[in-house]
Amino acid sequence: MEEFDIGYPHGSTPRVLKKGFRTIRNRMAAAGLDAAYYDGRRENGYGGFRYDGRWTRIVPRLAARYGLTSGSAVLDVGCKKGFFLHDLKLALPGICVKGVENHPYPIENAMESVKGDLVLAPYEELPFADGRFDFVMAYAAIYMLNLRGVMQALREIQRVGKGRSFVTLGAYKTREGRELLEEWTLLGTTILHVDEWLEVFRETGYTGDYAFTTAESLNLVRG
Repeated sequence: MEEFDIGYPHGSTPRVLKKGFRTIRNRMAAAGLDAAYYDGRRENGYGGFRYDGRWTRIVPRLAARYGLTSGSAVLDVGCKKGFFLHDLKLALPGICVKGVENHPYPIENAMESVKGDLVLAPYEELPFADGRFDFVMAYAAIYMLNLRGVMQALREIQRVGKGRSFVTLGAYKTREGRELLEEWTLLGTTILHVDEWLEVFRETGYTGDYAFTTAESLNLVRG
């Protein structure tokens, strides 16, 4: 178990949070996890969740770290529209990929190259056999669950994988960091101190890699 930077491009420009930056109306719009969240206004979510090829720059780092080849099997928990899996198949033709989402909109609007590989299922009940995957990723996904759900999702990731996995989790080190992250996130439900996350890993038996999404990593500042 190790903290690992996969090289996801967050950008260096500060994100200035002004008073009233996001309201309960924005959070309620996002809670539907439908078109408003993915492809609606920016204040309600992604503001247009479109493919831009960014994972093509990250896949080589993941392949090297986790020993991925065209003969590997990979699961993406919280796969959204399948952008990561699409780029993974481009880099490693023949690789077996599966994606899971717990709401239908992104699957219905997924890239055609991977649409048939995506399934609708709870993250807490992954519909796969024990040890099915060489690598399991959960990027910006399980943080939306409550603590009980997060713990069960980590156990499931551990169960269906072979010990090689990567998850991201909402975290903080200071009170200000926590306040900034809570103001920023629309759907982040379980945000813990970094030390508390380590306790959660031990309790659930999670042995994979992780990265913390924090106010610092997102360059959040108060306006």
